[in-house]
Amino acid sequence: MKSPLSKYVESGKRESKRMLSWKPFALSVAVLLILFPFVYLVLLSLSSEWRFPDLLPSYFGLKNWATILGSEAGLLESFVSSLLISLSVAIVSTTSGFLISRAVFYHPKKNTLTLLAYFPYILAPVVFAACLSFFFLKMGLFGNITGVIVAQFIIAFPYALLFFSSFWNKKIKSYEDLVATLGGNRWQTFIKVLFPLAKGLILICFFQTFLISWFEYGLTSIIGIGKVQTLTIKVFLFIKEANYYYGALSCCLLIFPPVVLLYLNKRYVFKKLV
Repeated sequence: MKSPLSKYVESGKRESKRMLSWKPFALSVAVLLILFPFVYLVLLSLSSEWRFPDLLPSYFGLKNWATILGSEAGLLESFVSSLLISLSVAIVSTTSGFLISRAVFYHPKKNTLTLLAYFPYILAPVVFAACLSFFFLKMGLFGNITGVIVAQFIIAFPYALLFFSSFWNKKIKSYEDLVATLGGNRWQTFIKVLFPLAKGLILICFFQTFLISWFEYGLTSIIGIGKVQTLTIKVFLFIKEANYYYGALSCCLLIFPPVVLLYLNKRYVFKKLV
């Protein structure tokens, strides 16, 4: 005759087996829910003339994707413009954020300066852009790529500054003092010590600021005034025109660089940090 303890242990084992049997199913459902929007976007970008109550579209092929190389939709130009703007913002924001965050860390009023870095995020991007529009108009930065890059830099730079604020500490300061004691100059300190130590963080900050610029809509729409049509602007334009096929195509192009960056981040950066 089994004791109450053995019965309890057996019931626990049965419950564990039952829960384990549900895990593959739950995981499959979760993966399908995550992948479904992306798969649907790809299918929609390959379709045309898909009207209710038709179960399948009347056309399914690469006709929409062929327009990327043409001038009808301007998707190739928008893709190149978005890459140019995002790469410029990411490179300048990451570099300046790293250098200036060091100066902020050694400043006697570093807490006040760090607090000011949160100011661009108090207002919504559209409201913030409306506040800046007067100054951009006076400086001739309204409706061109340079103005959009400057506007996006204003919100990407504070993020980089805050991101690198945790890097500077007493240990890093001791490394700098050691280099100075051994006769190294400021340039050698950055090249030989600081940049190698912060290499992983610099790459992550570059990815993050790139994504901030890549998906930015509010500042771009106000400062660009429709002349600078990034992929994000194109998505909203196609949706407003009820052109869901080109909208899905634009979304596919919009998702591609972040997926590549996510892979590179996981493959080459995250493993080294861990």
